[in-house]
Amino acid sequence: MLWMLEPARGIAAIALTLAYLGLCWWAWQRRTFSPSPATNADWTVAYASQTGTAQALAQRSAIALERSGATVCCLPLNQLDAASLQAGGRFLFVVSTAGEGDAPDNAARFARQLLGETLDLAAVEFALLALGDRSYRHFCGFAERLAQWLLAQGARQRFARIAVDRGDSVALAAWRQRLAELGAAEEFIESADDFRPWRLIDRQHLNPGSAGGEVYQLSFAASGETPLWAAGDLAQIRHAADASCQRDYSIASLPEEGGQVRLLVRRHSRADGSSGMMSGWLTRDLPLGGEIALRLHRHPAFHLNNNRFRPLICIGNGVGLAGLRALLASRIATGCDDNWLLFGERNKRQDFHWQDELTAWQAAGFLARLDTAFSRDADDGHYVQDCLAAQGELLRQWVARGGAVYVCGSRQGMAAGIDRGLREIVGDEGVDRLQREGRYCRDVF
Repeated sequence: MLWMLEPARGIAAIALTLAYLGLCWWAWQRRTFSPSPATNADWTVAYASQTGTAQALAQRSAIALERSGATVCCLPLNQLDAASLQAGGRFLFVVSTAGEGDAPDNAARFARQLLGETLDLAAVEFALLALGDRSYRHFCGFAERLAQWLLAQGARQRFARIAVDRGDSVALAAWRQRLAELGAAEEFIESADDFRPWRLIDRQHLNPGSAGGEVYQLSFAASGETPLWAAGDLAQIRHAADASCQRDYSIASLPEEGGQVRLLVRRHSRADGSSGMMSGWLTRDLPLGGEIALRLHRHPAFHLNNNRFRPLICIGNGVGLAGLRALLASRIATGCDDNWLLFGERNKRQDFHWQDELTAWQAAGFLARLDTAFSRDADDGHYVQDCLAAQGELLRQWVARGGAVYVCGSRQGMAAGIDRGLREIVGDEGVDRLQREGRYCRDVF
């Protein structure tokens, strides 16, 4: 049975709680600026962030401005409305793009409600940092839409948009220089190159004979002291042959489980039959014992946060099970058993990853419900979004009890279908309320 939690959960609970409190203390120490709109602030720093990178850069920018003596409001883009924009002021926008030109989740409501509106923003002065990846067709697409809309409404741009391709240090240095010109304190620096060596200690092919791509469980151990991370965080890996090739992977394990970072990686196959650069290297070419450059990336938007003791509904497909597994393990370690997992893949026989552990959790009462959908099985033929629709009334009950919904997996198809299903079950206003309250969280790719 894979990674079954020890029966003595109290010790793990104490360790996890101390780690969690440590993270909270660190965040409180760093986060001294206003978390809500403030019309009298010298600067408003608004971010659109899917994996937390843009949020972290926005917060560091806000801190740098505040340490120079300015009053600063730092908040997600969804918390900006027409009135706060039309009141005018100085704004910094730190904006990433999700998928092919889409708004990240914490900017989706802003995009839906405001980007088609006509406002008077003549009193707005702004600068924009755009984060993206040139391998996508619409590089920084959402940031471009936002910038064009602001200019069309009469807002004045303080300096030209700075675009960052996959963490490019030159572009980040340009942003730092521009902040210094605005009076920001010198302490602001771009993201540190804090990749560390980790060794591949285990690799297992989990789905031989599957109709889909090969899925591997990879386990890595740090060289030296093992750092801490939280359920929901990501592992960023840099390719040994090309430093510009970096990928984020949801971490399936907790530090308390032997200090190993465990990942689910699907080998990507190109049209010509060759493997994807990163996935081919990790799943086939990297030898056991070989080292990689890995850094742990905090992903606060997918942490349990205030949902730690709420009923938890985890929904995902494919390798998205990794991020959900960490959330569930964290809950179980602290004694929470009000957990519901809905998981979809192709074939039950080949693709029910970690079936032994999940069914054991259910038998032990740690999982109140476990619903699965296997789209290629003749006696099933459903997707995970179909599971959600079939359990609509039960989902309404869990949400009414204060439940939180976490979604991890493919953006196209699954995540989009789950979002539509949620809106059909609890309504658009219900989904918006879940988002406002931090009870609808997604790690989608």
